[in-house]
Amino acid sequence: MIECRTELRVRYAETDMMGVVYHANFLAWFEVGRTELLRQHGLPYRTLEDGGYRLPVLEAQAKYLRPALYDDMVVITTRLLDKPTVRIRLDYEVHARGQLLATGSTTHAFINAQGEPVKPPAAFSVRMNELFAAPGGG
Repeated sequence: MIECRTELRVRYAETDMMGVVYHANFLAWFEVGRTELLRQHGLPYRTLEDGGYRLPVLEAQAKYLRPALYDDMVVITTRLLDKPTVRIRLDYEVHARGQLLATGSTTHAFINAQGEPVKPPAAFSVRMNELFAAPGGG
């Protein structure tokens, strides 16, 4: 397993008139967590794109437990539990004010520029093998 924690402050534009975060913004926060997890582990998404790879979302799931509020400092915890093959699944938790606000997951496929499913690039697989072989890894 590899993990990343990302903090962000809720912006006014992400809320409704009651100061509550609109539910779809959690999916955008999942994206923040996902791209930061890859970046922090030496696999920036930009490098994947430059190599002709894409990671479209195949499935997204969210469970909302409590609202996020304007000006909250939220912590997005992103976890990659299994080494990716042609697909990659990430799990998320969003916390604020010492409470779990939401959980979720996204599943993505590796595709090439023509939209065909492909295996991840070799460098990506090598890095994943290193991360999962490390103490505390998968």
